[in-house]
Parts: sequence; structure tokens; C-alpha cells
Amino acid sequence: MNRKERFRLFLEYFTTNFPEPETELHYTNPYELLVAVILSAQCTDKRINMVTPALFERFPDPESLASSNAEEVFTYIRSISYPNNKSKHLVGMARMLTGKFNSEIPASISELQELPGVGRKTANVIASVIFNQPAMAVDTHVYRVSRRLGLVPSTATTPLAVEKGLMRHIPTELVPKAHHWLILHGRYICLARTPKCNVCPLTSFCLYFEKMKI
Repeated sequence: MNRKERFRLFLEYFTTNFPEPETELHYTNPYELLVAVILSAQCTDKRINMVTPALFERFPDPESLASSNAEEVFTYIRSISYPNNKSKHLVGMARMLTGKFNSEIPASISELQELPGVGRKTANVIASVIFNQPAMAVDTHVYRVSRRLGLVPSTATTPLAVEKGLMRHIPTELVPKAHHWLILHGRYICLARTPKCNVCPLTSFCLYFEKMKI
């Protein structure tokens, strides 16, 4: 089976069974999503959703966050991974957002990456979820699932290489959805250590499953 056929089966399954996937991070506006995504680096969405209600109540907008400091922010996010660095990133992000972007979340990936704490993955998430742009954020789930399914070649060993490989074959209008499909599949079925191949609906074209049967 060639790669084009694998993509066809992948897209066919998810467009039929999960036509409207959504991020599992809780947010009510672009600012809250940006904060949540920055916090979610190397941490679970479930944990982030536990700390953001109090955080957003104290800092409901970029202005309130910008006028605070890392020490105060830390008290709200101490239970997540890397709270010291993320506290500094959040305050720095808010100050740049208010000072340079008039408190508006920029739509371009290049401008998003100017913000402290925002790398390419985070910028792609915001561009995709908020602005519905064809941006593919590659986290550990997307990286793992796309390689196991054979959607990208084995030589795609970096997040950027995986991103380019996926973008080459996924129709532009489906890229924002495909991002969620890959993440959710990796989070609940194609687990890193113990993938649930026995309940996976994609084994008919999965390279990993083929190798496991040998």
C-alpha cells in the first residue's frame, strides 16, 4: 500500500466518524487558548484544565497578566510541569501582547513566534484552532501516530519533517481537523508504550501493526 492510499483511508475514516474534532483544552477566547497552550507543553490537557479556571479568574485578559509578575503567576500554576519558566513566559507574552500587538492575538505564525513561550508548535495550534489556518502542530502524539501509520517516511525524524510530510498530502481545508485527529488518536488509542491495537480502527493500513504481527 502506498502513502497516498494510507492518507485516503486515514482521512476517510476520520471525516466519517469524527467530522468535528476539537481541542480538549478549555478556553473561551483566543487569549485563554494561547495561555493554555503555552502551559500545556510537556503537560496533560487534563492538568492544565484544572489550573486555568483560577488563573483566568485572576488574569482575565492580557492587561491584568502583563501588570503581574512571574512570582504571582507561579502560585497559580505550581502543580504543572516547569512552572518557573512558564510563569516568566506568560508574563513576558502578555507584556509583548499589550505593548506590541494592542492586546490582539496575531494571526501570523511568524508574529506568534515572537511572543515569549511560543514556539512553532504553539503558533501552529493558535493559527489552526483560532484562525482556521492550514497549520499542522506536531506534538509527541502527532509525531508518533503519523510515523506508525506510515503517513510520513521513516526518514522524517524531526517535528518539522513530519509537519511537511503531512502537509504535502492532507487537503488544506482538512489540516486543522487532521491535527486534532492525530492528537486524539495518539492520546487514547495509539499510546506510546502500550498502543491499543486490539481496538484500533486503523490497523488495516498501519505499518506499526504490520510489524508487530511478524
